[in-house]
Order: sequence, then structure tokens, then C-alpha cells
Amino acid sequence: MKMDKHPTVVKVRANGAPQKPSGPIDATFLKDLAMECGADDVGLVEVSRPALEMDRPYIGKVFEPAKSLLSFVIRMNREPVRSPARSVANQEFHAVYDDVNDTARRIVRALEAKNIPACNAVAAFPMEVQLPGRGWMVSHKPVAVEAGLGMIGLHRNVIHPKFGSFVLLGTILIGEEATAYDKPIDYNPCLGCNLCVAACPVGAIKTDGGFDFMSCFTHNYREFLGNFGDWVHTLADARSAKDYRKRFSDGETASIWQSLSFKPGYKAAYCLAVCPAGEDAINPFLEDKKSYVKQVLRPLTEQDETVYVLPYSDAEKHAVQRFPHKEIKRVRPQIRPQSVDMLLRMMPLSFQRGRAKGVDARYHWTFTGEEKIQATIEIKDSQLTIERDHVGEADIAVTADSATWLKVVSREYNVLAALSLRKVRVKGDMTLFRAFGKCFV
Repeated sequence: MKMDKHPTVVKVRANGAPQKPSGPIDATFLKDLAMECGADDVGLVEVSRPALEMDRPYIGKVFEPAKSLLSFVIRMNREPVRSPARSVANQEFHAVYDDVNDTARRIVRALEAKNIPACNAVAAFPMEVQLPGRGWMVSHKPVAVEAGLGMIGLHRNVIHPKFGSFVLLGTILIGEEATAYDKPIDYNPCLGCNLCVAACPVGAIKTDGGFDFMSCFTHNYREFLGNFGDWVHTLADARSAKDYRKRFSDGETASIWQSLSFKPGYKAAYCLAVCPAGEDAINPFLEDKKSYVKQVLRPLTEQDETVYVLPYSDAEKHAVQRFPHKEIKRVRPQIRPQSVDMLLRMMPLSFQRGRAKGVDARYHWTFTGEEKIQATIEIKDSQLTIERDHVGEADIAVTADSATWLKVVSREYNVLAALSLRKVRVKGDMTLFRAFGKCFV
């Protein structure tokens, strides 16, 4: 049968081509549609917004024709998130993530019915797990901020002006322009109350706005993708079942099984639980702050639990001092850079401000071999600065074979052996070189 005679071709040609949108899509229509499909609030952003420059290439990989971004939130129930029973809190997170993805699919289906090209970006998981470096495509937080749905709080989550921290985010990529776009709100709903600082078991949130990513990642996301490798390595290294049980308790094994068979569970997320920001959440805090602390914060900080930390990290020191009643367990770092470029981008995430106290030095790094990169790394006043190329006068110069140094960082190669074989060469005070390594986990 010739294609011109095919029943589908004949029927479509008889009905005529679907009418394409002429001009920008009405912004009010898009917002009303999102609300009808289940969103609790919605905003629109043009993909060309300067604030999204870093994310634009990733957005293009998901849906290259994207011209507009529809950001929406779905609120969570507050009390389940606050429950000391993490099973209750995690079920709320996972149920609302499902709602976000279902709502996104309904929006896209409705847009497709009107011949408006659109694609929903996945909320939470699954992720692009085999990509080196960044494993997610669309960053929902900066899009939500630009769409006027809130601001980033001290705890690094979006705080909605009405619903507070109890929201999850979704994004729709639309292949047409909209008639109007939203702007960020003109204030931050974050109250600066520091309850999230007090609640964090590993001290990842700092009162001055700093954030220790690696400590949060190691504990709160213990059973998520990044730390799954630690369990695999334990299985591979164990000489027997008895040896395995010395490293993983039966309870931990059961928790891993649950995360694999159902969905991974957050170990904390206390920063969201205790946050009183937002019009819907703030009244109990305003009426009686002491009672709020007693009823919301203390049940989380006083409960017995295992806190997972990297050896000699700021998190370990914090947990031992702040929560002596909790079990502190050391685990192996699981994020291993695949390139020097990735290593340099990851260093701010693994930097330990506490351990860097007293270090004041500028390092010139020269990577040779497979990757030829020069960088200047300065540590001063417990702050880290990284610049590409050699800048200023260095206190110490390090030349390293790139492949060898990646193995050293991943603990697959001994740094002393690398120095002996001159795979790594240091010019300057070796005390500063040793201090450099202690500033990262």
C-alpha cells in the first residue's frame, strides 16, 4: 500500500492539519490550566531569563524548543513532615512527589490537546544517573524563585510566601512564548530564626548562610543514589556474614532493603520540618515560640537515631558535641570525581570550614597528563576561593599527574607513593600541603 492510500494518512489529510498557536500563549490560560490540573500555585518564566543562564543548556537537553517555563508548587501536609517517625514523613514526601509528577503529566496532556508543545521535567527521581557530574536536568529551585513562588531560605530550600517550606516543585517546559511572565517576590519569607540550624543533626546549615553540602548529603541522603555504593563496597569487602554484620546492623540492612524495594528514605529533612516561615505556618511560632520549640524542634533533636558522618569531618565534630545521645557512625565518601574539571567544581561542596580554621595559603595547582589544567586555590578565614589559571603569588605550588591525583582523591592511590614516584611534586612548605588535604572530605 502506498503511503498516500494509508487510512491514517487519508483521514488526517481529510480533517486538515491541527491548528497551531498564533502568537504567544495567554499567561492566564496557562496558570488556570495548571491550577485545574492540581497545582497549588504557579508562575511563568521566559527561558532566556539571565538568572537561568547556567541551567539553560540542561533545559535544552530535555526539551530543545523550550521558550517558556511554567513553575508550580504542590503543598505538603505539615504535621506528617514534622513527625519524629521518619516513615510518616517520608511517605508524605513520596506521595507529594507523585502528585507533582501526575500534575505535570496532566498539564502537558492538556497542552498537547491544544497543539501546544510541552514537556514535563521530572521532580525528584529518577535522575540521569550515568552522567558525570550533575545528575539532574532541570533545577526546579531557581525556576521557582524566578517565577515568584518564593525565595531560598537559610536551609537552601524554596520557602513559599503562603505555604512556607512545605512545598515540592515541578516545572513544565513549553515550546511557545507566553503573553506575560512573573518576577521574583521582593522579600525573603525566611525568618532567620535559625531553627533549621538547631535541628540539623550534622551541622550542615550555618548561621552566616554557609552550607556544608557533603555533610547533608552523607546523612540525610544516606540511602539515596550517592551512598548506595558504600553498602555495595561493604558487601564486596566483607569476609563473611558475621564480618558484614559488624559493619551493618540488621536494622540498617532492613532499611536499605526498604529503600531498594519501595523508595529511598530521608534520614532527616528536619530543616523543613521545623521551619515556621510562610503565612499558613507562622502563627503557632508567633504566639508562643517556647512551645513551638518544645513541640516541633525537640522531638526531632532528642530522639535516638544513627547519624552518618565522614571521618574527621566537621559533621562528626558537631554531632559528637551537640548530640551525644545519638549514635555516630563513620561512613566512606562516595562521590568520586571523574575528571579534574569535575574535581574543581566539587571542591566547594566537600570543603570543611571548621577543619580549615587557621589555614591561610594560596596554592598554585598544575595538572598534567590526560588533563592539562591550571588552577589557583586559596584558603583564608575558613573560606575557599577557586580560580582557573595561576593568579597572584603562590605560597605553595603543586604539580600533579591528573589521573594519579584523581585516584588519590578517590582513596585508590596513596599520596606518599605518588610523591615518591614524583607523580605529584610539591614546591614549598609541606605543612601547607598536608593542611590542604585536611580541609576536604
